[in-house]
Amino acid sequence: MNKNETYHEHQPVLLQESVEYLITDPGGIYVDATLGGGGHSLALLSQLNSDARLVGIDQDDEALRAANDRIGNDARFSPLKGNFGYLTRLLSPELQGEVSGVLFDLGVSTHQISDAGRGFTFQEEGPLDMRMSNLRGVTAYQVVNEYSYEDLRDVIYHYGEERFSRKIAREIIDRRPLETTTELREAVEAVVYGKHQIKSVARVFQGIRIEVNRELDMLREGLEQSLEILHTGGRIVAISYHSLEDRIVKKFFKAGNHEGKIEKDFYGNPMTPIEEISGGIIRPTEEEINKNRAARSAKMRVAEKINLPEV
Repeated sequence: MNKNETYHEHQPVLLQESVEYLITDPGGIYVDATLGGGGHSLALLSQLNSDARLVGIDQDDEALRAANDRIGNDARFSPLKGNFGYLTRLLSPELQGEVSGVLFDLGVSTHQISDAGRGFTFQEEGPLDMRMSNLRGVTAYQVVNEYSYEDLRDVIYHYGEERFSRKIAREIIDRRPLETTTELREAVEAVVYGKHQIKSVARVFQGIRIEVNRELDMLREGLEQSLEILHTGGRIVAISYHSLEDRIVKKFFKAGNHEGKIEKDFYGNPMTPIEEISGGIIRPTEEEINKNRAARSAKMRVAEKINLPEV
């Protein structure tokens, strides 16, 4: 099986729902900010007119190759290499303020997890890498072996939401240098016991991966810049897979800022440039979860850019 086939087998989560919510103008301009293997993009193109445009963004070279192979020679589709945290830099100036919808399908892809050589999985031995792109310089090896106790503890606690972060950080430091994902897993398993052991391992890997790729910082930037590139009435569809991501999306969709604070004008009218229209979280159906286990933790929210009242 080649790498592209692995990507082709990946099943996009909440596919029908995301396409239905995102497309308001079949002839509009859309951005798939997390292209991956191209599953969502292919579905979007099937519902767009011949004069529509779709820009697919990914920082992973393998994802870009797989998506190009999957979508083929479609004049409406333009792939771009980069991180969605730099949307306004990646998109050409004439598209700024003209986009009808932006899609975020967050987190690590099935392909990246399944490739032991990328270092994302603790199920197989691999190098401590975890970079989603060669654009990033910091590796998991550096986080594990070079961070101070306090910094490593905080990464595991805040990004991994792991309550045994102190013990785990101390054990990792005592075992330095760690070279492989297996050694990192063994360090966690040395201090966490019982039925929650595997969850702790997963949380530690999540926390380090988020730190390596600055995932939460990039999400905040990506959401802000989405508002800049959208026209009024344009939509953001965001699919998240853990509470840290969903919390950021929820706050931003509530207020248009990352504090979640709704600003008001002199007369007390809300000055919010965005409105959540999904009525909270949209979750996969039981049928989808049964077919695709990767969907079980997915949460989708949808928001629309609105006109601010003149003051």
